[in-house]
Amino acid sequence: MKDRRFELKIGKGTTAFSIPTEQLLYHLVGKNRTPPENLESAYRYALAHPIDCPPLHEIVKPGETVAILVSDITRAWQHNELSLPILVDYLNEAGITDENITVIIAVGAHRSNTAEELEELCTEAICRRVKVINHDAWDTDNMIYYGKTSRGTEVSFNRIVAEADRVILTGGVIYHYMVGYGGGRKSILPGVSSLKTIQQSHMWAMEKNVGDGSSSLAANMKTTGNPSHEDMMEAAAFLKADFLVNVVPNLDGDITGIFTGNWVSAWQQATRLVDEIFGVTIQEQADIVIASAGGYPKDINLYQSQKTIDNAIYAMKPGGVVIVLAECPYIEDPAEFFDWFNYPTALDMEKAVRENFLISGWIAVRQLEYANQGHIILVTLEKNIQLARKAGVQGVATIDEALTIAYEKCGTDFPKITVMPQGANTFPILES
Repeated sequence: MKDRRFELKIGKGTTAFSIPTEQLLYHLVGKNRTPPENLESAYRYALAHPIDCPPLHEIVKPGETVAILVSDITRAWQHNELSLPILVDYLNEAGITDENITVIIAVGAHRSNTAEELEELCTEAICRRVKVINHDAWDTDNMIYYGKTSRGTEVSFNRIVAEADRVILTGGVIYHYMVGYGGGRKSILPGVSSLKTIQQSHMWAMEKNVGDGSSSLAANMKTTGNPSHEDMMEAAAFLKADFLVNVVPNLDGDITGIFTGNWVSAWQQATRLVDEIFGVTIQEQADIVIASAGGYPKDINLYQSQKTIDNAIYAMKPGGVVIVLAECPYIEDPAEFFDWFNYPTALDMEKAVRENFLISGWIAVRQLEYANQGHIILVTLEKNIQLARKAGVQGVATIDEALTIAYEKCGTDFPKITVMPQGANTFPILES
């Protein structure tokens, strides 16, 4: 029996393993797309030829203040270090001086990014040229209240964003397991929203009744009928963002799609490219799924790596095994994530999440739901093994150990195996 060798990303390196070719069910890699030959030329063309709005240089006026919303370090895959200098130079050419530009890291309820991370995200040169700050969702004195959504979410945004003459949303679009897709409105909510706004809006990702857990409507690819997404869109509309620049990566992590213009319709076009690249149809589910988060920063912690677990579950038979390759150097981030697992039962945890909703709590609820669907093994750093167990995940230090356990747990002597090299992005769609 021949073996097939794989080498998947983990952290900033790779790990290799082999499986019998006869047992390989799927090698899920999506449909790759060639990036532009010259990123700056493609980016500038997109700024000058937007979707459903005038070119950016016609929107901004000399002397105006501009707030640029940029995703945090967990979204470093968006490569703002490549695109942000182009955007700032473009604004200068349109008459906007560096002194009138503020880059706001749209951290939502995540931790603030360090000075070193700000330079990694924006480049050292941009950090010297313009003001770069972290959004603080807890700073109620610097929030501006806008009103309520139809679902009752009280909408407040960062004062600097609210008072800027022009607001530009940047970001990247891939699948998102709560609101269908990332990017677009997420720069605003949770990006630069108050904690109360984030809590109230994200509560729609839970089922209505206590004990029913997370909402089945909060899922990858799902926007229509997804109450959390719909509330976010309604809240984000209060801000009246002037321009959007969203990128879509290819399978290699290169920027391949650049979508600019109206913050709704340009983003919607980006989601269609995500479907084309990362939506993969499967005919059956596997006994064992081996998925890489795609390396740093997608596996920076378990909180972020759960997106890979979510995608892998779709490819796994009920009661099967998922192996996730995720180094998780900062597994304890955000600080409160593992605190949710201190509750004696899953029901107690869910009640606590409903009483004081944080996205970390919702993710903890989901984590236990995954653990009830199959056996989850995390290939990670040795120091993470004990904490992984606390979250219902079996931590191991090597892929060989993970495979041994998977063969023992999968329930068959000849398991069918699916491999997902870009597990955080690739979405398996099971044909009924």
